[in-house]
Amino acid sequence: MQMSAAWRLIARVFLPFAAGYYLSYLFRTINALIAGHLISDTGLGSADLGLLTSIYFLIFAAAQIPIGILLDRFGPRRVQSALLLVAAAGAGLFAMSTGLPSLLISRAMIGLGVAAALTAGLKSIVLWFPRERVALLNGYMVMLGSLGAVTATTPTEHLLALIGWRQLFEILAAATGATAVLIYIVVPERVIAPSIESIPATLSSVFGDRRFWRIAPLSATCVGSAWSLQGLWAAPWLTDVEGLGREGLVGQLFIMTIVLCGGAWLFGTTVHCIRRRGVGAETILAIVAVLFIAAELALILRVPLPSILPWSVVAIVGTATVVSFAVIADYFPPELAGRANGALNVLHFGWAFLAQYGTGLILEQWSTEDGHRAILAYQVAFGFNVALQIVTFVWFARPWVRSFAWWIGSITIFTPVSVSDAVEPVIPYEQATVLIPMDGDAEW
Repeated sequence: MQMSAAWRLIARVFLPFAAGYYLSYLFRTINALIAGHLISDTGLGSADLGLLTSIYFLIFAAAQIPIGILLDRFGPRRVQSALLLVAAAGAGLFAMSTGLPSLLISRAMIGLGVAAALTAGLKSIVLWFPRERVALLNGYMVMLGSLGAVTATTPTEHLLALIGWRQLFEILAAATGATAVLIYIVVPERVIAPSIESIPATLSSVFGDRRFWRIAPLSATCVGSAWSLQGLWAAPWLTDVEGLGREGLVGQLFIMTIVLCGGAWLFGTTVHCIRRRGVGAETILAIVAVLFIAAELALILRVPLPSILPWSVVAIVGTATVVSFAVIADYFPPELAGRANGALNVLHFGWAFLAQYGTGLILEQWSTEDGHRAILAYQVAFGFNVALQIVTFVWFARPWVRSFAWWIGSITIFTPVSVSDAVEPVIPYEQATVLIPMDGDAEW
């Protein structure tokens, strides 16, 4: 790919979709900042606030499979531009809402409207850029989109002081509509014909793949929980448990979003480099999961560390989709990219909904004292998430454990002489699967 052609593709394909994902991330995380305004203006409780914020994830998750099919059939340009118009209408309705029902409907419209923001961008990268650059560009896509989370902290706090949250959503509605028009006009069309050797382009090809079900639960419980925490529950924790005031809260959320952007770049670059050395992205996913569980335990057990350290790990894990989608790109051909990414996103956002809403329900079981909830309430709610993450990590690591056990058993000193000849070798799972070849010279 010549340099001039590459920059044209970045300007006409990559950046427009990155703008759409930026808005998606802004909508996803902004409720953490305006939660106090929503409570004071509409009288929402913790459970109501959890439901309102998490309905975005529920609709987002429910739409992933249909959107994946639409992306594979009609292309990212038309699907993304049409859905962003729905998000624009939802943002406009949110600005006018006065009660929980209308807020839920408008928030659901926003969730549906930006449901293709990431998968459409990933699909466009697969269609237009060399395969060996996919992981790196995915990282850049998530990094630029994560700037929406940065915008939803200190910049939005200053803007709220001038215009209020309703006027803010009116501006977001206009910006979202303009982005929809930009994508439809600027992004070119490209259709890829399925190769003869490709697996059938059906959902059963994705859901029937054992490799998918190995990584999907771990990725979902980690990434979804990270989204749930940063998108809403980090702010109440920092207020009730850490005792931060408004200025300190906004400052820490801002730092977390900066770390979030850096994490996306870090993951994309790391996956790109380790692939060139023959190391699989699954190893990075395992390391991320271990660090995330350790950070959550540090918060729950009140380990004497600056709280920004574990919360920064939480923020970074929110961008681990870069790693997960890199694994998915290795498993499935380009004509299945939309369905495969959508299937994984169903679990990401589905768990984010359950974690965010479930945390609110658990916290509601404890009464407030001087407007703050007890530390035990947060420890129980967060601990439930951690327990499930540990279970999914054990499931993920089973093939590695089997391989290690087989290696130990193959050493003569550990094998009785009388039965050594009868031991049948166990083929590791990774060796039993047929991987999609990563041919950099494949046709696009």
